[in-house]
Amino acid sequence: MINGIDWAIGLGCAITVSAADGTILYMNEKSQKVFEKWGGKELIGQRLWGCHSEKSVETIKRLIENKESNCYTIEKNGVKKLIYQTPWFDGEELGGLVEISIELPASIPHHVR
Repeated sequence: MINGIDWAIGLGCAITVSAADGTILYMNEKSQKVFEKWGGKELIGQRLWGCHSEKSVETIKRLIENKESNCYTIEKNGVKKLIYQTPWFDGEELGGLVEISIELPASIPHHVR
């Protein structure tokens, strides 16, 4: 929160924040909608493992253990998404993992600057 405002609530991208043990701490509205079939808001307080494949769980655990980031694109039901997973820190201590999922337009400009 910034000045008492949860700036991530109404963003057009899904933001999910977990603790280092995989417990979901926060989901903005978009994230709750994306994961609705797994429980949506009710996933807060549960582990990430329940709404990811076994392969994804292995990746998430590796990212947390090694404090690594992961970035890739996917397409589901004709919707392209950019997925960015990265550790977050509380001072020097690993806090957990943040996943940001952004829907991409069919055509996206790329600029070299």
